[in-house]
Amino acid sequence: MQTKTIGYGLLLLALLAAPFLGVYPVFMMKLLCFALFASAFNLLLGYTGLLSFGHAAFLGGSAYMAGHALKAWHLTPELGLLLGTASGALLGLVFGWLAIRRQGIYFAMITMALAQMLFFICLQAPFTGGEDGLQGVPRGNLFGVVDLGNDLTMYYVTLLVAVAAFLLIARTIHSPFGQVLKAIKENEPRAISLGYDTARFKLLAFVLSAALAGLAGSLKTLVLGFATLSDVHWTASGQVILMTLVGGLGTLSGPLLGSAIVVVLENKLGEIGSVLAQATGIEWFSTLGESVTMVTGLIFVVCVLAFRRGVMGEIIALLQRRRGR
Repeated sequence: MQTKTIGYGLLLLALLAAPFLGVYPVFMMKLLCFALFASAFNLLLGYTGLLSFGHAAFLGGSAYMAGHALKAWHLTPELGLLLGTASGALLGLVFGWLAIRRQGIYFAMITMALAQMLFFICLQAPFTGGEDGLQGVPRGNLFGVVDLGNDLTMYYVTLLVAVAAFLLIARTIHSPFGQVLKAIKENEPRAISLGYDTARFKLLAFVLSAALAGLAGSLKTLVLGFATLSDVHWTASGQVILMTLVGGLGTLSGPLLGSAIVVVLENKLGEIGSVLAQATGIEWFSTLGESVTMVTGLIFVVCVLAFRRGVMGEIIALLQRRRGR
């Protein structure tokens, strides 16, 4: 426990110092939003055992709702984030109520079908901007005082929100409620025999995960100033699954690392390839930026074959074996 605390403390210090180390604040804010999204998904799959293929609905649906509220209704940023989070929770309640009665692949396919329905609604709805997306969302002033137009100020607000959400997830996992979720994942019939209403617990976990995913989507819209169809497309659901599995399913730190790996690859692979081409003289590396999907898929295959627990999962297992010795 002490090692974990030190590790999270060092990570927090690194995040606090990142803007002063030459890291672009907007890129870091995007990474934090996806880290929150992956952590919310991990709460559902890693600790409850429910595989959702429709989590993009909560990310994108809340992104559109918060963006519309900020742009058309001129709400303050804090109210926009609250409304986006609430809309994610409401969508989670509807999706969960319909899907929670099924298990396994049937549950996953129902969530995916519902998410695709929301995608086509966002495609045709007049306030979403269709294929052009919702553009020009203002950041505004937080509580009417803090100007979020400054990237550095916006970064620290984003970091504060992400850390608070992460602490909520950690507290949930280590609470009696979280222990019941773990019991449901490991052996649901036994949890039922002990008197737990597993359907109610799974629905609560689904709604909480959807609300946090909605917060991530709302925050992303506030940071970037737009929401697009890619936020609600099924590929976003696949992306968050990839982040969670690569980082380490069922670990608190796994989704953070997994999201960092995927986001860095998608945004910086071209720069990394150029540096490698200059260092090695191999011109092929300069074309890596055009093969992001292929490289990401290759990393996923390698992790599935060599790191079954994910990167952080394997590291944690290695540390536990050393302690045992």
